[in-house]
Order: sequence, then structure tokens, then C-alpha cells
Amino acid sequence: MSGRFGRLLHLGSVVVDVVLDVPELPARGDDVLASATEVTGGGGFNVMAAATAQGLPVGYAGAYGRGPFAALALAALAGRGIEVLQRPKPDQDTGFVVTIVDAGGERTFLTSRGAESALTAADLRGVRARARDAVYLSGYGLLEPGGAAAIVDWLDGLDEGNEVFLDPGPLVGDVPGEVLEPVLRRADWLTCNAREAGRLTGERDPLAAAGALGRSFLDGSRPLVRQRGGILVRTGAAGCLLVVAGAVPVHVPGFPVVVVDTTGAGDTHTGTFIAALAKGADAVAAARTANGAAALSVTRHGPATAPGEAELTRWLSAPRHL
Repeated sequence: MSGRFGRLLHLGSVVVDVVLDVPELPARGDDVLASATEVTGGGGFNVMAAATAQGLPVGYAGAYGRGPFAALALAALAGRGIEVLQRPKPDQDTGFVVTIVDAGGERTFLTSRGAESALTAADLRGVRARARDAVYLSGYGLLEPGGAAAIVDWLDGLDEGNEVFLDPGPLVGDVPGEVLEPVLRRADWLTCNAREAGRLTGERDPLAAAGALGRSFLDGSRPLVRQRGGILVRTGAAGCLLVVAGAVPVHVPGFPVVVVDTTGAGDTHTGTFIAALAKGADAVAAARTANGAAALSVTRHGPATAPGEAELTRWLSAPRHL
């Protein structure tokens, strides 16, 4: 792929999603029968699957284990042509997430961490970013002290030309400030949902949160060279808010669809946004493309339902979307 960058180097974590469709969440101590169940690759895999669906090559540099869940995760990566850059952790299996999807399409997670949370400095010493690589980081990878320190040190060795994308994740409030701050300083792009933006800023309103995050570009805590990037705050069906180089937030509208399952929609948005930038799209056009991919993904069951490049182009080009 020619364009802004040529490969995504993913330092997040791949797990296995055990997805259960239920009419509603059970009361405490009660039980509900699932109407459908799926076991599939999940976590960071969803971002990578969305990026590869748009033609962007991806290398997975995160940790994984040995066991039945690791085998499922590796099969999912191989099925998308994603290069695995690490050796397995022999004494631990890959973790899994129980994802409960209710009748309204909303999802609730229960996470059991495994080998993917055991990334070390020794693991990352063998990972070299190429000149035209972009790097993806997840807040989940910053929760373990050893893995967080390894990632911060590895980031220090990146060239200025390597664009860094950070998705802080829903547990961003649990990431220590001494870890989060240097990662934020090196990140070119922060991509998150409205709830996560609120946790980062203390602002309940997504527009106010996006503005507060954008102003951090200009308060002296971030080098000016990072102005090639920006802030992206996903706002569900409404689309997303985009802040570039400290400017005021711009609303990029979403697309009305009938929601079936929202699992993985944020990851689809992120992976598609990165791939669109890689092709040379400007930030607003990339955000619109990502909104379209996320809209299509929620009309389908499952976490890794990002549309392919040709399908997404046709859908966005339809008269009703112009």
C-alpha cells in the first residue's frame, strides 16, 4: 500500500471472545438462556481485522500463549493474513472475554486475562518499527506494570516519523498517571469513545470532553511536531467528534442503521480510520469512512464484522449516503 504509511504494528492484545446473545441481562444470582453463542478472536484482533479489510498490512507484536484459546486466536490472525511477530508464552494460555449482547445491541464484558497481558521488555527488544510503520497501543496493555514499562521504553526508541495511535480503553482510569502521561506525549492520535473521553477529562458532555482533549495539544505538554495527529471521540450512532491540531471539535455525522450488535464497533471504527489515513485521506474523510464501517458492522452479529474495502466504498457511494 502506498500512501502515508504502509503497515500497522499492533502492540495491543488479542483474546478470544465468547459472545452470548440474551434478551436482557439476568438479575444478580439469576440465569438467562442465550439465544445464540459465538467463540471468535477478539480484543485487539478486531482493530487489526478492520484494518486488513481495508487493505492495510498488519503485524501483531503483542503477547499470546499456548493452549486452546491461543490456538483460536492464532487461527483468527492467520485467517486475516496478520503477521505474528512474537513467540508464544509456553506456561499460560491466551485470555478470553465473555461478551453479553442484550436485545438492544448493547454489550457487557467480563474479562479473564492471560498471556496477552504478560508482554515484557525482552519481548519488545525483537520488534523493530520500520520507517513507514504506524503503531497502535491499547490502554489494556498499560495496566500491568511490567508491560507498561516495556511499552514506554520501546516508544522512546521510535523514530519521529512513526505515527502512534492510542485507544485508552474503558479501564483508562486504572492506568497510572506516570504511565499514561508519557504515552500520551508520544501519541499522535488519541481515539476513544465518549465515556472514555469523559474519564480522561472529567467532562460529561462529549463535545466538552473532545474540546478539553484537543486543548491539551496546545498547553505545552505535547511537542508541536505531533500536530499531524489529533483527537477522535466516537459518539455512537451520532458519528464522531474530531479535533485536529488543537482546533475546535468538528462533528462528523454517523449513518442511521438498524442496530443488531454493537460488539466491536469501536474497534472497527479505529481500524478503518487508521487504514483510511494510511491511504492518504484527510482526517475528516477518514472519520467519515470509519463512521460508515462502524455503521455497517453493527448491522451484523459478532465482534469482527468490519466490511471489506469494495463493499464499504459501494455503500458510502450510494445516493442515500452522499
